[in-house]
Amino acid sequence: MVLIGGGVVALGVLIGVGLWWFNLWPFRGKMYTMEELGISRVVAETDFDGDGIDDYYDIMLGARKDAERHPRYDGSYVDGGYPAEDVGVCTDVIWRALEEAGYDLKAMVDADIAKDKESYGIEVADPNIDFRRVKNLETFFRKYANARSVKEGGYEDWQPGDIVVFDDGGHIGIVSDRRTKEGRPYIIHNAGQPEREEDYLKRKPKVTGRYRWDGVL
Repeated sequence: MVLIGGGVVALGVLIGVGLWWFNLWPFRGKMYTMEELGISRVVAETDFDGDGIDDYYDIMLGARKDAERHPRYDGSYVDGGYPAEDVGVCTDVIWRALEEAGYDLKAMVDADIAKDKESYGIEVADPNIDFRRVKNLETFFRKYANARSVKEGGYEDWQPGDIVVFDDGGHIGIVSDRRTKEGRPYIIHNAGQPEREEDYLKRKPKVTGRYRWDGVL
């Protein structure tokens, strides 16, 4: 009976830890708006698609739309480059997010690789997959976006629509406008996890790049 009881307790602990780790109810906790926390939102000077929503916020909304579709995690090679709407990986969140603001990230990345393969470390370009590789996206954003601090904390500067690279090019996501009560921003990303917009930063991932897209090449 002791062993059975201990096993039940251990199983309960594992389930609880799993729910906490994956930000599932009831451990997800209340989400707060930036306004509720007294954090000002930075508004982009650009509205590339002219829809009345500034680019930073449009990018974040595009990432959220992808998260709400909850595409099946699959990074298989696709002729033509673009996977189906119900399929994706972390990099697909990014081009879909920028598409919401009117930008064709694939075309921009392909064009930049074509004229500067050396900076990407590419000998033979492959437009079917190059824009779906984190390291290529990081190279592109490092060249053309506004690089922000990656130091832990100082989350007031983590703004909706910021593009965040983790683990030296291992993963990528978008900053949400939703936060924890401590002000830590949620991240919209796809690693196949149950909640695609979540308090990912609580897991202490290694942040190796953060970029703000101002629409300037």
